[in-house]
Amino acid sequence: MPHKHAIMLLVAIIVAVIAGGLMGWVYGPAMMAVEWLGKLFLNGLKMLILPLIVAAVVSGVASLGDIRKLGRIGAITVGYFLATTALAVTVGLVVVNLIKPGEGVILGAAADVESLAAKGEVGVSDILLSLVSPNLVASAAEMDLLPLILFSILLSAALTTLGKTGEPVIGFFNGLNEAMMKLVTWFMYFAPLGIFALIAARLGRAGGGDAFIAELTAVGMHVLTVLTGLGIHTALLILILMVVARRGIGFIIDMLRALLTAFGTASSSATLPLTMECATEAGVDQRAVRFVIPLGSTVNMNGTALYEACAALFIAQAYGIDLSLGAQVIVFLTATLAAIGAAGIPEAGLVTMVIVLKAVGLPLEGIGLLLSVDWFLDRFRTTVNVWGDAVGAAVLHRFLPAINRETRP
Repeated sequence: MPHKHAIMLLVAIIVAVIAGGLMGWVYGPAMMAVEWLGKLFLNGLKMLILPLIVAAVVSGVASLGDIRKLGRIGAITVGYFLATTALAVTVGLVVVNLIKPGEGVILGAAADVESLAAKGEVGVSDILLSLVSPNLVASAAEMDLLPLILFSILLSAALTTLGKTGEPVIGFFNGLNEAMMKLVTWFMYFAPLGIFALIAARLGRAGGGDAFIAELTAVGMHVLTVLTGLGIHTALLILILMVVARRGIGFIIDMLRALLTAFGTASSSATLPLTMECATEAGVDQRAVRFVIPLGSTVNMNGTALYEACAALFIAQAYGIDLSLGAQVIVFLTATLAAIGAAGIPEAGLVTMVIVLKAVGLPLEGIGLLLSVDWFLDRFRTTVNVWGDAVGAAVLHRFLPAINRETRP
């Protein structure tokens, strides 16, 4: 997308976010009449995800050429995911222990968690099994992305070993990737209208401004705690961007369209096409973009991990349960691993919450305290999730020259 058009679209998206919030605040439930426009835009983005992921991962890994590079790139990527997710959980635990948002909360809200409790019986074997699908078509139909990503990585690795025989297939995926990115550019011209409708309708569904204020008042300290933690973690990611990736404010500006779209859609997967486009326009190597961002959109959930650590201790404080240091270490480990490993499980966000609560014996009914504002906080943590993926791609870009030198004959 030409630079001038990108700036104009960014301004239009900012206006759409503000206008959607104001209209939903003032007119409340009446704005649900435009909800279908938001769903149409969201469905359009989701329509692009599967072919884009397969094409991007296959072409990205194949472009490495030397298969030995894949191991080093994988190690850097997974190391980044683990480190930043653990950092996010640590920030969440520190902030919630300092602010203590659950003290004095009036109990009474209850959640229907029976179905979630059954899904929350997830072990290491379940997470590993979710990586491999016996039916890729079924996984695609269910938008279960991890098996597709793993298959795409293995397929591209195999293609690079076939020499001239594999070149036409790699060429096909390269062409498909270019075509998908062109479609992303076309779709983004409808982004302002779609984002406006999504935000206005969701605030309208909450009952408008007065009803939303009432919801915030009930668990306002919890909202403040989560937003504070997300703000601190965002600042730490910017520090990593500047120190490790050696990039500055220009990269943040280039990613704004993706970040605002993440806020509007509350879906890192739906934002994936735009995240890749913005990172490419920011000058990140295509190999880093095509490898890190699709994988990160499913397993690198910094914002989600931080939120679940905050939520677990909030529930403990609300019920008057004093979690020892050892129990908080369990929350740390569980939230970190669940946020990374359980992305392929249906209803992953709530399921991982159940896993964390069960690990330290907290009442699952406590989830009911959070549901009234969860939709609001979801937008912020999704934005942080997308930002973490973008920074990860920039970090890998920084190390690619060294990897090339190490694998050169």
